[in-house]
Amino acid sequence: MDQPYQPDRSLKGKVRRRAVRLMHRRPLAVAPDRPMVTFSFDDAPRSAAETGARLLEACGARGVFYVSAGLAGDEGHMGPFAEAADYRRLAEAGHEIACHTYSHLDCGRADGRTASLDAARNVETLSSWRAGPIRNFAYPYGDVAPAPKAALGGRYATLRALHHGVITAGTDLNQTPAVGIEGPDGQAVAERWLAEALARKAWLILYTHDVRPEPSPYGCTPEVLARLIDRAQADGFDIVTAAEASRRLQIAPAA
Repeated sequence: MDQPYQPDRSLKGKVRRRAVRLMHRRPLAVAPDRPMVTFSFDDAPRSAAETGARLLEACGARGVFYVSAGLAGDEGHMGPFAEAADYRRLAEAGHEIACHTYSHLDCGRADGRTASLDAARNVETLSSWRAGPIRNFAYPYGDVAPAPKAALGGRYATLRALHHGVITAGTDLNQTPAVGIEGPDGQAVAERWLAEALARKAWLILYTHDVRPEPSPYGCTPEVLARLIDRAQADGFDIVTAAEASRRLQIAPAA
């Protein structure tokens, strides 16, 4: 993961991304009864495992770290990735460690069996690091094809994508929306969706990657993250992990 992701911009890729949203759905049965927000960190760069976790812990909250175990200890364009000891420490502190496939697999280009095996290897590795239990999943790059969605769908309480939206009754749990805290307008975009979630008493998942003074295009500064945490608390959101939100909404994996 030393190079930024390049999505499939072909007509076929665009059609697939639109069509898969209508396939292999698992609708949420009940709506939240109060607004909830989850702060999550994809790929878990070390800066997220340290600075991101510290900012949440300072206000008594915990986050979700979507980890690809195969990246542990490597260096990438978002800085160094955390290692097994970091993920174990996060889990012991009450943060949630979630599955992001072992190799950071592009599920938009993979077949179902490959995606299933790669995800299973990740769960096994994270469990061996005492960073479990693993209950939730996020598609690397936010992309998925029909076969991997069918293969993975239902194996986790939620499977998170990257299209914008909030989670309420009828939302597809096999491809849930999320909003990125990234780029120069990351805070403004996140605040708009916080307002939407507050108005609808919905669950909002926010995600970022690195948390550094000079972040990558996919990360944010500590100041931005801190302001969003403060905003969520001031507005009366419950800051929850995906596991806690799933418990409240009675969501469980199929197997």
